[in-house]
Amino acid sequence: MTVKDISNAIEELAPLQYAEDFDNVGLLTGTYDTKVTGVLVTLDTLENVVDEAIENNCNLIVSFHPIIFSGLKRITGSSYVERVILKAIKNDIAIYATHTALDNSIEGVSAKMAEVLGLNKTKILLPKSGLIKKLTTYAPQKDAEKVRKALRSAGAGSIGNYSDCSFNAQGQGTYRGNDNSNPTLGKKGELHTENETFISVVFEKHLEQNILKALHKQHPYEEVAYDIVTTDNVHQHIGMGMIGELPEELSEKDFFILLKEQFKLQAIRHSKLLQKPIKKVAVLGGSGSFAIDAAKRAGADVYISADFKYHEFYKAENELVLADIGHYESEQFTKNLLADYLTKKFRNFAIILSKSNTNPINYL
Repeated sequence: MTVKDISNAIEELAPLQYAEDFDNVGLLTGTYDTKVTGVLVTLDTLENVVDEAIENNCNLIVSFHPIIFSGLKRITGSSYVERVILKAIKNDIAIYATHTALDNSIEGVSAKMAEVLGLNKTKILLPKSGLIKKLTTYAPQKDAEKVRKALRSAGAGSIGNYSDCSFNAQGQGTYRGNDNSNPTLGKKGELHTENETFISVVFEKHLEQNILKALHKQHPYEEVAYDIVTTDNVHQHIGMGMIGELPEELSEKDFFILLKEQFKLQAIRHSKLLQKPIKKVAVLGGSGSFAIDAAKRAGADVYISADFKYHEFYKAENELVLADIGHYESEQFTKNLLADYLTKKFRNFAIILSKSNTNPINYL
């Protein structure tokens, strides 16, 4: 088992292409070809977490938050970030981070929050656009189905709840090969006209290399004509946050009791209570003030996230209740999510859940 084997499995759940542009995800220290002795899963990679990895003979730390977020000009041990990197490198420990790639997964951070609250009828709160691409190609009519099948097998042609989607049209293609060509149909130096099928399929951004590999493998032509464009379509299964419904509506008081119990909270910062029942609940792990308007548009009765600033509580505007439960608290179950996922993927391998509490905030 190598680091690459583990990272490939994680990226099935949270492709790195779906991380936000500002983020720093993927392998941060170490090499992909390193043989893994054990995996420690954590929310944050701190010095005591590296110590925990050493104690458990784990040479790979899978972390939600990236310990390296912005550029480092030197590594001298003068900050906690530098000390972590030095200790990891000295002990041959690789560090891999998922962060916003997992935030944008339909089975990621916010989905886990929704699960803990028992929400049903869940969907993405802020679905992303620009992640769906469209491939157009042309194949001889007798080979069109073979090409379509190869593209489908590589993941193309899926739109929301539908699969095997494509657009096809018949037409004629022309080409003339030069002296160095080796045409499958026709003769070099002669203009050839072939009855062809125009094939158009959409696919998710992270599948592009697999799609192109399948196209070139199954297409009969020496030179394959194709083009790829990025669409503005919204992807309903990729994005930040989640919204769903409680099995039964609760009073605000009873809902906050449930919230405190399920997330083990000492305190909740919240906007004005509206004396209305709670049924529709929006959640977003980590700093989520940017999605307040989306929660309102979705008709949420309450929006649960973290790191709201003073003036952002005014944005509730008596339309919903804003509940700030704390950054760590909102994401605390993420390491359980990752550990459970990897344990199912690698049943006979040591996947260890970190026991370290990495919350930097304390309460009196």
